[in-house]
Amino acid sequence: MKKIKELYKKYKEVVNYLIFGVLTTIVALLVYYICVFTFLNPENAIQLQIANVISWVAGVTFAYFTNRKYVFESQEKNKMQEASKFVFARLITLIMDMAIMWLGVTILQQNDKIIKIISQIAIIVSNYILSKLFVFRKNKKI
Repeated sequence: MKKIKELYKKYKEVVNYLIFGVLTTIVALLVYYICVFTFLNPENAIQLQIANVISWVAGVTFAYFTNRKYVFESQEKNKMQEASKFVFARLITLIMDMAIMWLGVTILQQNDKIIKIISQIAIIVSNYILSKLFVFRKNKKI
């Protein structure tokens, strides 16, 4: 048990990011699926992207608060600046997500639910890197 605690302490940030990354993905997927199963048609390219953006907004909102508090344990006083950087970084990965969805669903005619899951894996990794290096970095000298 002591060894597990030591490992957790050593990799706490990554473990917490994975936990909250999965929860963020669940939030985003849930909102996406609600959109496409109720009022948006994923076979329409524009409605597909609208569902994608709505799910993105829900996911980013959830992710900012959980990443700030539980993952990176930010002490930044200027929350508005930090949130702005977070949203900007997430806009970059939104564009990535939209490109993956467009390519996979609109061009390659694959199932939107499967492509969305594949896209989310790439997004989780990209979001961690951007958050670590750009948004919640501890060393402000860069």
